[in-house]
Amino acid sequence: MRVFLITLILFISATTTAQTYTGKVTAVKDGDTIEMLVNGKPIRIRFFGVDAPEKGQPFGEKAKQFTSGLCFGKVVKAVQKSKDQYRRVVAEVFLPDNTSLNYRLLLAGFAWHYKNFSKSEVWAAAELKAKKEKAGLWNDKHPIAPWDWRKKKR
Repeated sequence: MRVFLITLILFISATTTAQTYTGKVTAVKDGDTIEMLVNGKPIRIRFFGVDAPEKGQPFGEKAKQFTSGLCFGKVVKAVQKSKDQYRRVVAEVFLPDNTSLNYRLLLAGFAWHYKNFSKSEVWAAAELKAKKEKAGLWNDKHPIAPWDWRKKKR
């Protein structure tokens, strides 16, 4: 029994440790999804705690351009938080200057803070600042959250 408990504890510890990926960004799929080349293998990364407008949605292309301008062709670090239903790595992405790309999206007004998944007060404040300054999508009188836009498209 004791061996079983020790094995179980070691297994849980190993599976809850955050995995970090470092690699070159080879594609920007949309404002909150990139592809990185890590040890010669492509890995799709969905940004943790934020939701950018979708392709075809107002500000979707601008969000993609913003993300691309900051990270395309650069070596970034992605700290995994989980995996989503599409088996993508869900991560906070850090730029070469060690700033959070997720945070930068919020501050620029190109994403919503996904409060169901991220309880970060700093990120909530960044979203609020962008709203007050009418930055990015907050310049629209009636911005539609991506999750509402996706429901309408079904």
